[in-house]
Amino acid sequence: MAALAATQATAQQPPLLLWYDTPARHFEEALPIGNGKMGALIYGGTDSNTIFLNDITLWTGKPVDRNEDAGASRWIPEIRKALFNEDYRAADSLQLNVQGHNSEYYQPLGTLTITDNNSGPATEYRRELCLDSALCKDSYTRNATTFSREYFASHPDRLIAVRLRASKPRAINCSVSLSSLVPHTVKAFGGGQLTMTGHALGDPNNSIHFCTILRATAKGGTTHATDSTITISGATEATVYIVNATSFNGFDKHPVSQGAPYLENAADDAWHTVNLTYDEFKRRHVADFSSLFGRFRLSLAGAKADDSRTTEQQLKDYTTKNESNPYLETLYAQYGRYLLISCSRTPGVPANLQGLWANKLRSPWRGNYTVNINLEENYWPAEVANLPEMAMPLEGFISALAANGRHTARNYYGVERGWCSSHNSDIWAMTNPVGEKREKPEWANWNMGGAWLVNVLYEHFRFGRDTTYLCQTAYPLMKGAAEFCLGWLTDNPLKPGELITAPSTSPENEYVTDKGYHGMTCYGGTADLAIIRELLANTAEAARTIGTDAAFADSLDATVARLHPYAIGKRGNLQEWYYDWSDYDPHHRHQSHLIGLFPGGHITDPALLQACAKTLELKGDKTTGWSTGWRINLWARLRNGEKAYQTYRKLLNYVRPGAGSRQGGGTYPNLFDAHPPFQIDGNFGGTAGVCELLVQSHGGAIELLPALPAAWSEGRVEGIRARGGFEISMEWAGGRVARATIKSEKGGHATVAFNGQSHDVSLGAGESIVLE
Repeated sequence: MAALAATQATAQQPPLLLWYDTPARHFEEALPIGNGKMGALIYGGTDSNTIFLNDITLWTGKPVDRNEDAGASRWIPEIRKALFNEDYRAADSLQLNVQGHNSEYYQPLGTLTITDNNSGPATEYRRELCLDSALCKDSYTRNATTFSREYFASHPDRLIAVRLRASKPRAINCSVSLSSLVPHTVKAFGGGQLTMTGHALGDPNNSIHFCTILRATAKGGTTHATDSTITISGATEATVYIVNATSFNGFDKHPVSQGAPYLENAADDAWHTVNLTYDEFKRRHVADFSSLFGRFRLSLAGAKADDSRTTEQQLKDYTTKNESNPYLETLYAQYGRYLLISCSRTPGVPANLQGLWANKLRSPWRGNYTVNINLEENYWPAEVANLPEMAMPLEGFISALAANGRHTARNYYGVERGWCSSHNSDIWAMTNPVGEKREKPEWANWNMGGAWLVNVLYEHFRFGRDTTYLCQTAYPLMKGAAEFCLGWLTDNPLKPGELITAPSTSPENEYVTDKGYHGMTCYGGTADLAIIRELLANTAEAARTIGTDAAFADSLDATVARLHPYAIGKRGNLQEWYYDWSDYDPHHRHQSHLIGLFPGGHITDPALLQACAKTLELKGDKTTGWSTGWRINLWARLRNGEKAYQTYRKLLNYVRPGAGSRQGGGTYPNLFDAHPPFQIDGNFGGTAGVCELLVQSHGGAIELLPALPAAWSEGRVEGIRARGGFEISMEWAGGRVARATIKSEKGGHATVAFNGQSHDVSLGAGESIVLE
């Protein structure tokens, strides 16, 4: 039956809490908080408590030189000649001439240390992070006094706050110090303020500068500041506020000569800390965060908070004892949403490889933007998990890439129209192929980053149906990326009328030819053509949606029809290379040639779907964290819920902190994704994968529980989104939908399928319908 309804089902989700009974010793045990720009990693502790501070706009370097390697495109005909002569060794060597500089480094901001100056043994330590409120806490008992600390990062008030309390009057005696790994100075002002100024590594005349201000107050005690330390004595309660501003003023503005007034901005934010009480700041923070986080709720049968085992112990038991733990599975899915809110709210500066949390001068992979999967995967849950605003920093970043990428298209590839981006980028929106003329073409020479990335913008439109956004923002960027692809495609000399890319690579993978050559550069790579297919089809559809560029849309359709087709190899797999070559590493973590299955949607032919499944089977299950996250979504898209769930369990495989790369992918004690080391994209891929198991939507059709695993045969979800501007809440039991509420954000039509039946739904803006 179906009836209009104004209310939605409410999912009974247990409190979402990470908790531990020891302080963190490693980065992968610390608890993250963030307001989208500033972040902190809280280690906790009884004697000394370390808190690493970050600002997502603190990077090395300055704006790119748009004339870098002008004329490098002269090598493209030489590379193509070598390729079409089947001289792959020469092509690999020539590719080095089409490489530019590597990305800049994301930098740590500072280290806050709180030292307890009281003596005596400490007991009953507890450290926790509440995802529902984005509040972190720790506590312990010393000398029959309970000491507690609470931490949060406020987006509305642009600050990080710490409150220290004692159960007995005047028991707080501690020191609060501020330092940094980057060049800096710290000065004390009055009795309760520290001001730290400094700059990212490199020439101070060409670096981003920053100003961090720490202010401390005490109730029932005193504060005294000297050098880089504030001493708090005889207090019952103390409050510490940290604000920060940098001179970053945009990807194309010099951080010194055109920098933002960071000293004044930091001072303004510091003065604001006296305008409200701690409790008022806290209320504003919780209200802001919960308004976003609370939109999506998930409750799996049997999911109950476990206060007897720490989160780390639950993760260990889940891995080693193969336990059923729907609460841990729910916690991990929601943790991805928590992290996205916490690290992606700065215009033009999206979440990087580590979100915004870093504790090293030289983070793994420079802490940059890796655009051959990782940056895209960061934003897979944004739309479906009801956090569309969190994708907006990516919108501004893509606009910056387009501005720089027009020069890259001309300088490196000889393409005069459109724009492109490559394997890596940074806060300066660099788009050039990287490698510095000495690194492997398999990753350095890839130029499909922009073509893949803009599809995130189109997904934002598909979910929200905002035609103004499509017309003014998404479509112009998509069109520019499509224009580059039209100029980059070349005729296939082996099959007249066909179009391929040359040179081509399949991100980070290597082949072995039938003659035994182990190489990287090829022509007509499947991944390139999959990205181009998805982009050109989406761009043509977008043009027709907004009623523009009809001839251009027709040309895109004609180009798609001429692309070299998918091929199925002798083992039944989807070929990754133009020829049916073997992979040098058959179990390679990348599966870029499956982009048309997920996150794209154009692989629908049954034979190709079967070939995609065979590809995943041949690759096996042992891979890295982010790749495991991707594979959950791929198996879900193939409607194989059991394999998707098995892969989700693999993603939650316990990885010991500080173990480096000796272990496979999985999850660290603080639920950070283990590549290893930490890469945040696996967290986001896992969250998206859970959503993909529950709802899939394409072309006006919405399918409920398309890949539900038997382990989740009963549950509830509220606030999951579908393409077409729909929001869904539903309950299920015995693997079948018992009740579903479909709400239309802007009005529209869809076919909703579940339990073997289809329902045609037409709703006005804001209307809901209940289906049973």
